[in-house]
Amino acid sequence: MVHVIFVWDWLMEHLLYINLILSIVIVFFQRRDPKAVWTWLLILYFVPVFGFFFYLIFAQDYHKSKMFRIKEVEDRLRASARQQEGFMKQDLLYLDDPLATDYGDLVRYNLEQAGSVLTLNNEIEIFADGQEKFADLEKELSLARHFIHIQYYIIKDEEPFASIAPILMRQAKKGVQVRILYDGMGSRLMPEKRWRELRQAGIKTACFFPPFLGRLNLRVNYRNHRKIVVIDGRIGYVGGFNVGREYLGKNPRFGYWRDTHLKIRGDAAISLQIRFALDWNYAGKENLFLNGWYFSDCTRLKEIGMPKEAEPVQKEDLNTDKTENTETLDLLDARILGKLLGIQIIASGPDSSQRQIRDNYLQLFHKARHHIYIQTPYFVPDDAVLSALKIAAGSGIDVRLMFPCMPDHPFVYWATYSYVGELVDAGARCFTYENGFLHAKGVMVDSRVSCYGTANMDIRSFELNFEVNATIYDEDTTERLERIFLEDLARCREVTREVYESRSLWVRVREQGSRLLSPLL
Repeated sequence: MVHVIFVWDWLMEHLLYINLILSIVIVFFQRRDPKAVWTWLLILYFVPVFGFFFYLIFAQDYHKSKMFRIKEVEDRLRASARQQEGFMKQDLLYLDDPLATDYGDLVRYNLEQAGSVLTLNNEIEIFADGQEKFADLEKELSLARHFIHIQYYIIKDEEPFASIAPILMRQAKKGVQVRILYDGMGSRLMPEKRWRELRQAGIKTACFFPPFLGRLNLRVNYRNHRKIVVIDGRIGYVGGFNVGREYLGKNPRFGYWRDTHLKIRGDAAISLQIRFALDWNYAGKENLFLNGWYFSDCTRLKEIGMPKEAEPVQKEDLNTDKTENTETLDLLDARILGKLLGIQIIASGPDSSQRQIRDNYLQLFHKARHHIYIQTPYFVPDDAVLSALKIAAGSGIDVRLMFPCMPDHPFVYWATYSYVGELVDAGARCFTYENGFLHAKGVMVDSRVSCYGTANMDIRSFELNFEVNATIYDEDTTERLERIFLEDLARCREVTREVYESRSLWVRVREQGSRLLSPLL
């Protein structure tokens, strides 16, 4: 007790100097948005003691750190992007003519800035219900022959994991390689003994930013929010569903859980596998890029008795000529088969100075000519995104935003509501989803191009979390997603200007207080 009093007295005595030092660090030594800088300075001033600890927990800055980077892999991915840019210039790579004309520059931008290779021979299945998504996932896991790679932000020791785990253990016993990557914050409620049980069954597990001192995790920012499953390099899943009973609609607090998940069959699954491998290499301390077998569709391989542990790829197998010939052949095959469903897997995170997913959204908004439909559980945009949507709405484009009617994070919800007011004033139409909780994260533009995945329409997803989205250049898929969106509208209540203006004084206070903290949310 005496020590605690001594520490407290020391903090109070030196508080001015501590705040001064932190202020200097925030202003001069970290590249932050000016609004975030002022927010932190206000917190340090008005909450002097606890503000110091809030800063330590919430304001760690890894943007310039190389802790997540694997240089040789980045170089190889950049080389693939440069090769595909060459194909575009030679007119070997193209989409259907209208899409190529209108979105070719977006494809090239994502190639150059995000290293996102465009794959063409893909098929997509859309899941808007958790029961259906996990039933399909369990079926595909049971059919795996070579490897299963699973990555989720949240994994809980309850449904649906109670059904998935026995399948994974059976598959591991058969010799299928199974790896599970989970986030240390999102999956903090999973008992360690459960992970030990899985490891004893032959399943490899890894934790991204593991907790410190039991379940205490001081790294609130920079969480791995990606949800990826890749099976045998032939099937990939990406979207909003995590692993817990609420995602099946079985949590009374939220009721029905409305989300969107994509099942991709084709070469885009390999792009998802690359994203998984980059995260696994960091968290699992195992370089999957030494095994080239993981980065091809195993069902295409002719070797019947392929070893379960792939041999390291030899340097002579990675020569540029061979890679270019293979990719060109795949593109020509895609033309002959007529499968030109183009997908770019776009990842972003604090390991990059670019905001790839945010910038991809901005490009889509600027290119819209008729309508923009958005679904997101959290709408806390930066100035660029908010301005783009307001300009679009003011230009006569049909901008519609759908968000939940209930909060799972109250501050974020009330900040969302304050930004909704600006959109409504600009002429956009905003809707609250009333049939449970809306967790779908995506954008649809002009019934032609869509982008769905793990990223919310907020600053945290744009800058602070590791996210992954699929940008889909296909009218049929986008129209299917838009039909689901329009069906959801029947379960929504529109936030008109009259409804927004009628909110109570207490709601207005909560809005403005939460919006003040929006750079930190």
